[in-house]
Amino acid sequence: MKKIYFLMVALAGLMLLANTTRTTRGKYGMVVGTPAIKSISGLAFGPDGVLLVGDSKSATVFAIDTKDATASQTAPVEIKNLDQKIAALLGTEVQNITIQDIAVNPASKSIYCAVQHSDGTPVILKIDGDKIQPVNTKNVAFSSLALNNAPAEDAKDKRGNSVRVAAISDIGFADGKVLVSGLAGQEFASTFRSIPFPFSDKQDQATLEIYHAAHGKYETLAPIRTFTTAEIKGKKYLVASYTCTPLVLFPMDELKPGTHVKGRTVAEMGSGNSPVDMVTMTKGGESFLMMANSARPVFKVKYKSIEAYQGSLTTPVEENFATAGVDFVSLPVTNVVQLDKLDDTRMVLLQRRSNGSLDLWISSERYL
Repeated sequence: MKKIYFLMVALAGLMLLANTTRTTRGKYGMVVGTPAIKSISGLAFGPDGVLLVGDSKSATVFAIDTKDATASQTAPVEIKNLDQKIAALLGTEVQNITIQDIAVNPASKSIYCAVQHSDGTPVILKIDGDKIQPVNTKNVAFSSLALNNAPAEDAKDKRGNSVRVAAISDIGFADGKVLVSGLAGQEFASTFRSIPFPFSDKQDQATLEIYHAAHGKYETLAPIRTFTTAEIKGKKYLVASYTCTPLVLFPMDELKPGTHVKGRTVAEMGSGNSPVDMVTMTKGGESFLMMANSARPVFKVKYKSIEAYQGSLTTPVEENFATAGVDFVSLPVTNVVQLDKLDDTRMVLLQRRSNGSLDLWISSERYL
């Protein structure tokens, strides 16, 4: 009897230990803890104020519950010298920080900002009106997913540059999936991933190929720099741009696991430039693609023009910096270093002014 009693006690103790150490998963499969974010390559928002963080250094996507899902009543944003204010908040100098990305929380309309310190520390900030505050990432509800087939940490390209830094070149969310562009550790390196959310073990990964008219060749090694999604003639597309600014369409239904997809290049928007951010806007029943650039003004493209363009660029653009394909408008807004969508008709822009000030402001409908 004593042996049976002690056996029952031991089993009860093991069950209690198992129950106290078992990971309890909450909404969207999240657990409470501290996400080990090593770098921030891009920000985006999923449902209910869930912040998506792309981390190239660890080749991981993090989803963090910001508990910020209620519409904010704060005044419209207009902050001058944002970099100086952030540096002061972090107790450092402007030259020690880099603003990596901004993303508008569609639930609250708050603006989130990713900052990288020169010592390697990544920081996430929340901006409401003129208030800037750090986002707590300790003991928060989060989940994460390591990317399959990411470039090795020591992988270099032909110029000796790190390939791993482009493991995640942009991140988005659409139709219940986390969308990730970047490079993978394989022959056709340019990759697009469609990841169901909440995270599971499933990662739909397709390799990409485009004809780059400014370079006069087909390419599979360059990553998408920025993308959005749009419906064109009743069909959903990934709308993407690369360094030197080709504009390319990929049908979403073709980006299936293990496929190699050739995009349709519908425009060359000028070499010597890199796209920074793009969003889809609407006004009066008409849709527009808005794109910020490193060396050119903000571009506006009517989706009607994309719909009307039936062809594909397959021959070189001979003249340096020349354009071809779908027409677009250069807006009188230059030196925009970050851009995101606030609502259907307004954008949030981070712009370097002619006097050197780095200002955060909201556009009006007149740009559409």
